[in-house]
Amino acid sequence: MPAAGAAPFPRVDVLADLPVLGPDDVLAVPVGSGSELPAWLTAPAPPVSPELLSGALADTGNTGRVGTVTNVPIPGRRPRSVVAVGIGEGGLPDLRTYVATAVRRAQTLAEHGARRLVLPLDSAAAPAGADEIRAAVEAVLLAGYRFRMTSKPPPPRLDSVAVVVADAGDPAVTSAARAGRVSAEAVAWARDLVNMPSNVKNPAWLAQQAVDRLAEHPHVTVTVLGPDDLRAGGFGGVLAVGGGSATPPRLIVASYRPPTTGAAHPVLVGKGITFDTGGISIKPNAGMREMKTDMAGGAAVLATVDAAARLGLPVAVTAVVPAAENAVSGSSYRPSDVVRHVGGRTTEVLNTDAEGRMVLADGLAYARLELGATVLVDVATLTGAMKVALGTKNAGLFATSDGLADALRTAGAHAGEPLWRMPLAEEYGDLLESTVADANNAPGNPGGTTAALFLRPFAGDLPWAHLDVAGPARAGSDDAEIVKGGTGFGARTLLRWLEAGAPVEGPATVLD
Repeated sequence: MPAAGAAPFPRVDVLADLPVLGPDDVLAVPVGSGSELPAWLTAPAPPVSPELLSGALADTGNTGRVGTVTNVPIPGRRPRSVVAVGIGEGGLPDLRTYVATAVRRAQTLAEHGARRLVLPLDSAAAPAGADEIRAAVEAVLLAGYRFRMTSKPPPPRLDSVAVVVADAGDPAVTSAARAGRVSAEAVAWARDLVNMPSNVKNPAWLAQQAVDRLAEHPHVTVTVLGPDDLRAGGFGGVLAVGGGSATPPRLIVASYRPPTTGAAHPVLVGKGITFDTGGISIKPNAGMREMKTDMAGGAAVLATVDAAARLGLPVAVTAVVPAAENAVSGSSYRPSDVVRHVGGRTTEVLNTDAEGRMVLADGLAYARLELGATVLVDVATLTGAMKVALGTKNAGLFATSDGLADALRTAGAHAGEPLWRMPLAEEYGDLLESTVADANNAPGNPGGTTAALFLRPFAGDLPWAHLDVAGPARAGSDDAEIVKGGTGFGARTLLRWLEAGAPVEGPATVLD
């Protein structure tokens, strides 16, 4: 059984000019709004007749709307064909959809002999620069991602993708292309972790994956706390949630500390529930089917550290993943239990299916009290309420600092991972009251807000943000560079935030 299920990535070459096309090439043509074609089609000896292409677009009703596709086969040169794909107004979201659509269509042609996709980025809609190159490389690699554990041989894949942009020789473009590949590889690893079924994936397995992947970096250390360490450290939430499983819990701490950094030390805490039955407050069968993905937050923060180390970012960052399986047995924690967390705060358990906040509470308190965190960000598939409020494409963002919220929203906009800020509304604080503990773990609706209010005390006075990714962490179908299954949502946003220096205060430009 494979340790990771992603298909191999194609090679990505960044070229300044269209290459000479061969019989095993597929050419993508970006079509702007109003069926506008790129200027390079009017050059002498274009790779495809503009008249032929315009006629095909008219025949198929392709007016350049984002993601629309027209196939233009070249007679006598199968499988080579032209794939005309709508790029709309040419903004970053449109570009990602254009690239992903072209990659998927070319991949179907790989089964008929296609080996290379030629993918021009400069269009009539907009020229391409460093941001576009990075987004395109990410989309090339992530749109072609597939997780496989079948006994059948995989279908043929594209060998390479040639991304064509006029400024290919610009050092900023070269750097952006590398960052896009590193980012995509880290997200693909996160997707592998999320997609792995839970008969393979348990807390110990997840911890070993982190050790195996991250220990190769010279400035990364990975520490794993087992049950005895957790008891000694007062991790009551992690131990309670993981107490009903035959596979004991773990705490994974992955720290990247390059030789020269400032005083800032962001700590990223990711929910690591490797399977969630709901515990004694058991979920119905339909509610359990996706619960192998309940550690998506943990995968995202581990992938962020991986990418930060590969890029050599000049910022220290630590990922903390409280990993547990919420199972049902005679040793499961119960409604009415009172649990003591790291730092001494207590929680009355009203619902054992509100387990994510129980482990995050320990992780946040540990990061604040023991790791020297200067800012905290947690990522979790935490509440179904957030899916109701925001759907499956936007994550909910709660924050105690306007500067931190704006910085994360800006990072998310550049990364293609939209965040919507939600209120930490004080008027719901009374719902957390308990007669026997500092708070209860199931205060009710509005569920996303009350979950965030539960977590806030564990961050203390540190700037803190909470990303509820219950919607976008999983995808039911392909959409742009997102593929069905685990998405790795959050890793690109956090990486962009770290690249900007992990700002907490001050103005930020939010790209709406």
